[in-house]
Amino acid sequence: MPQLLQLDSSANLETSVSRELTRLFADTWRRRGPDHTVIERDLHRAPVPHLRDAELHYAPRLRAPGASVDPAAEALQTELIAEARSADAVVIGAPMYNWSLPSTLKAWIDYVHVLGTTVPFDTPDQPFAGTPVVVISSRGLAYGPGDPDEGLDCTVPPLQQVLGTSLGMDVTVVTAEYTLAGRIPALESMADRSAASLDAAREKVQRLAHDLGA
Repeated sequence: MPQLLQLDSSANLETSVSRELTRLFADTWRRRGPDHTVIERDLHRAPVPHLRDAELHYAPRLRAPGASVDPAAEALQTELIAEARSADAVVIGAPMYNWSLPSTLKAWIDYVHVLGTTVPFDTPDQPFAGTPVVVISSRGLAYGPGDPDEGLDCTVPPLQQVLGTSLGMDVTVVTAEYTLAGRIPALESMADRSAASLDAAREKVQRLAHDLGA
């Protein structure tokens, strides 16, 4: 039974572009057949708490001698890792907030990125290796080659490093640019580029969901 994990982190519950695109991905996934299921985790509506103890960065066998952690926090970590491991694919809504990640998404990462459990340390194990993950990043400006703000994207690169390099997942990025063109007068001239970017993102999201759900 193909299973998708859908993660949302946008604080905008009404007109969020990243939420629109993760929803489109999930709906396309479901249309592959009645056996295609979706686990929805809304990190804004139901945020996971910030990591309470640095020892949770490590597998139990690697923790400092005598260290003890909050059982509830450890249970949540176990739950989040199991949830991600059960997924055949993951889609993440990752809007750019102040050139970075929403803190809710970062908190989730801190729970599932565990040395010796999900990340190689004293063993080569990478239980998430090869799992496809689609990162959908919406941003008010543009940060690609030739853009005035080229190189200032601090949202996608950390996710590629953590999810791809460290966890070994197969990362694909979808971006929607100039999402503030209809809201900020100074960006009105970018309205056409904004619309074209969103249309391209919608098309790519549907194609990915269809192909990954095959």
